[in-house]
Amino acid sequence: MARTRKPVTSEDAFSRALKDRRQISISVIGRRSGRTITLPVWFVLAEDALWLLPVYGSQTQWYRNLLMNPAITIKAGGERLALRSRTLKGAQAVRKVIRWFREKYTPEIIARLYPGPLNVAVKVRLQHRAGETT
Repeated sequence: MARTRKPVTSEDAFSRALKDRRQISISVIGRRSGRTITLPVWFVLAEDALWLLPVYGSQTQWYRNLLMNPAITIKAGGERLALRSRTLKGAQAVRKVIRWFREKYTPEIIARLYPGPLNVAVKVRLQHRAGETT
């Protein structure tokens, strides 16, 4: 039986776990090792998606892993979702994500903690399979 996909709504436990959170954990598959790598990252929730900004831009290792395999697991509090990521390289899209990060975390913090180059971003649409558990 095929599983259907449904969007995550504001009523979902995952969405509630994201609220007021500054950091999530992501798990990606190593492009050479094939092992699962988990690390904390900052995010912005906007337009029904999670937006990630790699600290070292296109040289960030987890970003390079997503280029090879877009599978990503997001953990927020006790909630977890396995999703697919989309890497973004367009200047206009990346500028929008940088603006959202500056609004959430302040321009000073982003300038200090994100040395860049800030030339890429990652979009993770908040969908999961119906009946899937965390």
